[in-house]
Amino acid sequence: MEITWLGHSGIKIKGSKTVIIDPFLTGCPAASASPEEITEADVVIVTHYHSDHLGDAFAICKQTGATCVGIHEIAVDAEAEGITAEGMNIGGTIDARGVRVHMVQALHSAEKGNPAGVIIEMDGKKIYHAGDTGLTYDMKLIGEFFKPDLSFIPIGDRYTMGIPSAAKAVEFVQTKKVIPIHYNTFPIVSADPEEFKKKVGDKAEVIILKPGETYNL
Repeated sequence: MEITWLGHSGIKIKGSKTVIIDPFLTGCPAASASPEEITEADVVIVTHYHSDHLGDAFAICKQTGATCVGIHEIAVDAEAEGITAEGMNIGGTIDARGVRVHMVQALHSAEKGNPAGVIIEMDGKKIYHAGDTGLTYDMKLIGEFFKPDLSFIPIGDRYTMGIPSAAKAVEFVQTKKVIPIHYNTFPIVSADPEEFKKKVGDKAEVIILKPGETYNL
């Protein structure tokens, strides 16, 4: 399974299906691709209704025929644009084109609906994308229920967890591997991933990617 960091919180997961998460590409200083370059996708997941996460999701769905998955309000807006969409809410689980998606809580804000994180099950792997969130004790339940093989955790502070909270989240989630996201896109969310790696210590393997780089899970 190929994991590519698209920049900011954007992720591409390529296995038996291709899943895109939070594709903020247009106008993103850290983007490693343009939306036009995303020519293959089965499922596009949006964690919450902020422009740096919704991003180019609808455009990518239109050009690839992907199903849009998100909180109910995102799905309603997607369907209004003629996109096939699967709406859900916190605590729910759906199967979208062979990809199992669980929606979990994120502690944040959103312009419409609630913010969320997601756990994706595909090809025998469990992958957690925390979305934008502060540290929450509910992350212990994610660890108890799912024990993710890989997690994407924001570390940029100000709008999400900073490094100390993110390192604690890794402990709570019991993830085997973690990739830091949502940092260094803009000066206001500057963070040092090497410091995060040091804080995590032996709790998980920290994989530091540059935008556009791929990790094989």
